[in-house]
Parts: sequence; C-alpha cells; structure tokens
Amino acid sequence: MRSLTMSQEKQERIKACLQELATLLYSEADKSQLIDLEGIEKTVRSQILELVSPEIALFLLNKKQEQK
Repeated sequence: MRSLTMSQEKQERIKACLQELATLLYSEADKSQLIDLEGIEKTVRSQILELVSPEIALFLLNKKQEQK
C-alpha cells in the first residue's frame, strides 16, 4: 500500500465532499442518539457501514475490473 501523499487541492475537495456527506447523514440520523460521544460514534459507524463503505467498495471493484 502506498503512502497517502495527496495534493492539497484533493485534500480540500475531500473535506468539502465529506462536509456535504456529513450534512446529508445528519439530516437522516436519529437525533435522540446524538446526545453523547457513544451515541454519535454508533450512529456514524452504522451509517458508514450501511451507506458509505459499500459504495466505496463497489467503486474500487469496478476500477479493478476496468484494469483487466
């Protein structure tokens, strides 16, 4: 695995995308669970596992298949 040496421009773009994603995920979150660090962590983990990770994995799989 290569080290993460990403340009400042790409890092800023990722941050902007993540802010937008966080806003969308927050709008769908159960606000009653966001009262303490444990609830926030569980909510974030659940959303990442259910919504974010599968999309990233699918993207990477498609990229790998394109290389063949």
